[in-house]
Amino acid sequence: MAVPTDVSRIGDVEAFARQTLTAFGAVHVVCNNAGVGSAATAWEAPLAEWERVIGVNLWGVIHGLKVFVPVMLAQGGEGHIVNTASIAGLTTGAFMASYNTTKHAVVALSEALSKALDVSGAQIKVSVLCPGVVNTPICVREQNVQATRQSPRPEAIAFWEQLSQRVAEGMPPDEVADHVVRAIQTEQFYILTHPDSRDSVRARMEDILEGRTPAMLRTQPAPATSVPQPIASIAG
Repeated sequence: MAVPTDVSRIGDVEAFARQTLTAFGAVHVVCNNAGVGSAATAWEAPLAEWERVIGVNLWGVIHGLKVFVPVMLAQGGEGHIVNTASIAGLTTGAFMASYNTTKHAVVALSEALSKALDVSGAQIKVSVLCPGVVNTPICVREQNVQATRQSPRPEAIAFWEQLSQRVAEGMPPDEVADHVVRAIQTEQFYILTHPDSRDSVRARMEDILEGRTPAMLRTQPAPATSVPQPIASIAG
């Protein structure tokens, strides 16, 4: 059952939940999976673009949890929540400040949620999906493209163009879905779909532990042409 929903609006998510319960009577798996993004530095992205990205990527997850977790707790029994972050929630790049910020927040929110459900004795498990590049329409969505074109920085636009090429050749969504299903079945929390992304995560963790200034991802060329792996699957 498809229900058009603006996840940045709590009323839309509440209406979606009501329709879901009317149709199916219960909810056992919830995937907070909507995502948007654009390329810009932290200071050059317009405030309206920050608000758009935060509204969908972070508030969308918050709204999903606010609405569906009480439903799942009230009905009792087992359940599973999957929050889509990104490898961009475990690493950072130069030109997707708002996207990185929201995806890191989703990882932290998911960790806190898992701990809270555990101490409350709920039978609801949590996973956070952190894929690398996935073949989705995120780089060709009109709002995302237009927001990127407004950037005054040619490097940001070049970054987006190269990222678009990589996304077009990215992992098929069905393959990502297989990872998610296995994670639900095995109660796996962190879902990293691309093995090579672990090197970038490890490098960032080492920077943190050693107190080093964050570097560009070790596998990337110079910033003007660098293309990190920040794209998560998005809801259609």
